[in-house]
Parts: sequence; C-alpha cells; structure tokens
Amino acid sequence: MRVFTNPVGAGALWFDNLATADGTPVAYDPQARAFVPVPAFCANREVIGCNWIAPEQGAFCRSCAMTALAPDPNIPGAIPNWAHTEAAKRWVLDNLGRWSWFRPEDSGCRPVFHMLAEGLTPVFMGHAQGVVTISVAEADPVIGTTRREALQEPYRTMVGHMRHEISHMLWWRLSLREDFLEAFRAMFGDEREDYRAALQHHYDSGPPPDWRSHFLTSYASTHPHEDWAETAAHLLHLTDITDSFGAAGLNSPQLPANGWDPYAEPEAERLIQVAASLTVAVNHVNRSMGLSDLYPFVLSSRAREKLAFVHGWLRRGAQGR
Repeated sequence: MRVFTNPVGAGALWFDNLATADGTPVAYDPQARAFVPVPAFCANREVIGCNWIAPEQGAFCRSCAMTALAPDPNIPGAIPNWAHTEAAKRWVLDNLGRWSWFRPEDSGCRPVFHMLAEGLTPVFMGHAQGVVTISVAEADPVIGTTRREALQEPYRTMVGHMRHEISHMLWWRLSLREDFLEAFRAMFGDEREDYRAALQHHYDSGPPPDWRSHFLTSYASTHPHEDWAETAAHLLHLTDITDSFGAAGLNSPQLPANGWDPYAEPEAERLIQVAASLTVAVNHVNRSMGLSDLYPFVLSSRAREKLAFVHGWLRRGAQGR
C-alpha cells in the first residue's frame, strides 16, 4: 500500500486516515489514488469511519455500495466489527484496483458483500455466484485468535479473509473464459470434483503428508477451488508486502530499483523472488520483538509455479486481454 501526500499541507497520510495531523478532514479518492479535501464524504463515514469519497453527498462510496447486507446493529460488537471488516475490504479492493479490478474501466460485475454478525448462529464465510459472505465477528481479536488456534492455522486476519473470498469471486469471473478453464485445470486440477466430499475428507483425514511440496497451506490441498483462492490470496499478500515496504521508505538490495512498482512488474518470478526475500527480513525484525512471523509460509517450487499462474491472470483478467 502506498503512503499518500497530504493535499492541504506538509506530511504524509496513511490509507485509513480520516483527517490530517492538524485535524483537517480528508477522504480517499480510489480513482485518483489520492486524498482530497472537502469532498462528498461516504454516507458511512460517521457510522463506521469509512474514509472514501462518494459520488455525491449522502451516497455510499464505491466500496460501501458493494455491501448489500449490513450486520444487525443489535448484536453486541456488530458495528465496531463491521467497521474493521469494511476497512479490510477497502484495503483489498484498492490493492486489486492496481490491476484495474472493479474500477470503472473494468466492465465485469462487482462482488456483492453480505456482512453478517454472529448472534446465536455461526456465520460461514464463502462465495457463491458473485456474493461474498463475511462474518464480521472475526474482526474481534479474541474470536479470530480462538478460531485460528482451533484450526491450527499460522495466519488468520480479516484482510486475509477478504483476499481469500474475493479470490473465489475472481475465479468465477475468469471461469467465463474458456482459455482460463483449460489452463486452470492443467495447473490446479479439475474443479468439478465434488467439493463437499473433498472438504469432508480434509476434515476427517487431514491433508496429504507431502502437502508442503505442492501447496501453500494445508487447506489449499482440499480442492482446486481452495488451492486457487489460497494461492491468489498469497499473491496479494506478497505483492502488497513488497509494495508497502518500498512505500514506507525502506530499502533493500533485493529491490530492483528505487520506485519499483510491484504491481507493474510483468515477470512473476521476479516479483515472487523479491517478495520472498523481503518476508524473510521482516520476519527477522518481528522476532526481535518476540512477535510471530509476519509471513509464516514456505514457497515450494510448485507453489511458485501456481503463484506465477495467478499473477498472469490477475494482471490481465480485468481488461479481458
């Protein structure tokens, strides 16, 4: 993620800022990729702290307009959890916009989000026919940590959920192309395999013993659909880590050049190698504070092949090339 110029004075702005350091209200324009003063604010600004501009006063921004169902405000914690969830959505949508996904120049359909709070009934996250269902309860750090530990996952965040579930939607968009399906099946396997049976087998028997040689995560070994979603999410992780590293003014011999834009890099292997090197370095920094690794994954040669495949399609897919 970039660091942004203050439009009304000195200093920088971060992606989630609602105001400058001196208190001047600002909002983010995702089309210009810049902060602007005195815009038409999103209707959700006072409700959940949305900091994007709207097409007109009283309207929703581009991101909030994609939310068809909001959580029940009577459920404890629903509103602050929803705010955190929408912030994660904006972050991921802006990342994908660097490759033109879901921007005005993208003629394809947008995802529709159902943001649901959990009362007495659990909410199962997922995607179906363009609709992404998200449990905002997972924005609660206690709930998120509890589930991560119960599922023995090394990483579980709301940004991660957004990247994974939107990746399912991106697969659905790309699957309308015959050339994609043929290439996908050659790389990931046949997605027509019974999904429910595969999922049940995974939970009953666990992943294959050699899953680390073929998949980024154990869950990716469940089914070709999950392998795609996990791989696409990890490509977004790695690209954004690399972009944020440079945007924060950090430098490394691994970066090809000052001002290098990972989203503009056409060579997947180069992007993946740079990102992998930077994650090792940042993991080392985290350990100096007794924190978990920022990116606790190992990229096998097969996983790198899949990441390169996803990179090629996400870079060109929104434009239909």
